[in-house]
Amino acid sequence: MADIMTSMEVLREQVSGEEFDHQTLLEALKDYAHPRDAITRLLKAGSVIRITPGIYIFGPAYRRRPYSREILANLIAGPSYVSLDYALQHYGLIPEQVEAVTSAVAGRPRRFETPVGLFIYRPVPERAFAEGLYRVEMATGGGYLMAGVEKALADKIRDQRGLGIRNIDDMIVHLVESLRIDPEVLAGLDADEVERIAAVYGSYRLKLVSAAIRRLRSEQGERHRE
Repeated sequence: MADIMTSMEVLREQVSGEEFDHQTLLEALKDYAHPRDAITRLLKAGSVIRITPGIYIFGPAYRRRPYSREILANLIAGPSYVSLDYALQHYGLIPEQVEAVTSAVAGRPRRFETPVGLFIYRPVPERAFAEGLYRVEMATGGGYLMAGVEKALADKIRDQRGLGIRNIDDMIVHLVESLRIDPEVLAGLDADEVERIAAVYGSYRLKLVSAAIRRLRSEQGERHRE
């Protein structure tokens, strides 16, 4: 027990965040004769929790702040950024409570069941990966990449298959009735940004999203003038 406490004192001194990778763990315990044995003891004691192979958080007794599932999402598979349903819920576009953290990844689709929940990764082309992203800085330290609202919606629409959407009317029906996004909220989105993202993706369907936003905004303007 004393050995575990000593290891944790060293580890907490070296690692400021709550989420860290295997290399960080080894570096923090590098002065130990057998750092991997020390890691095994910490895992068995629950002082450190393995999220996926190579990704960890501190156990409850040693946390200085709540861990961030968004930071973990960036670490588990990458390069990636938080997007799709989880981001749309964050922005208040969709009413559903989304339990899984959904991300876009420059690679193959992946899915991870972990001790802290489900993480889902959907592929995006490398040419479009960096468009419409920003870094969220945590007040307690650290940060993560997340899609802006227009990019998150673009990723969601692009990822859906078999929609049979042929025109602007079809897209409006899908956005409002299937995804249940408030038309007024849609009208407030940046149609130019969606169109720019559509061009990078080379997606006709996303151009329809941009056109749908413009039509809804125009219709709302007409109603306000009546």
